[in-house]
Amino acid sequence: MKLSDLAPAPGSRKNKKRVGRGCGSGHGKTSCKGHKGQKARTGGGTRPWFEGGQMPLQRRLPKRGFTNIFQKQYAIVNIEDLARLEEASITPEVLHREGLIRNLKDGVKILGVGDVTKPLTVKAHAFSESAKEKIIGAQGSIEII
Repeated sequence: MKLSDLAPAPGSRKNKKRVGRGCGSGHGKTSCKGHKGQKARTGGGTRPWFEGGQMPLQRRLPKRGFTNIFQKQYAIVNIEDLARLEEASITPEVLHREGLIRNLKDGVKILGVGDVTKPLTVKAHAFSESAKEKIIGAQGSIEII
């Protein structure tokens, strides 16, 4: 066998349909689109979500809720993450430098997941009740910025 003998298996390759190329092709005149009508036109057909003129689903369902434009978006950090840090005084800048938060958004909120054993001085914009108890219970202090 030589490289020049290589060929695809018979029937595995098929020529693409060339529509509108004369009657002899079998796909001439109307180019496989039938006669007239919306679907025979350029750009014709309906949108995928069109329901034949009946009221569409997104308009049948009631609107619910709203977006509070004054809501604060805190960057969240757990106590267990603070316990792993070397520093005793923790500020949002330290958390950002250590990679615990990406951006400050509206501030940093400390949550009480995990335990802390060493005394920490934590400065943040908000604290959960359990986080306050655990930090103060470990002889640490909190400061709301």
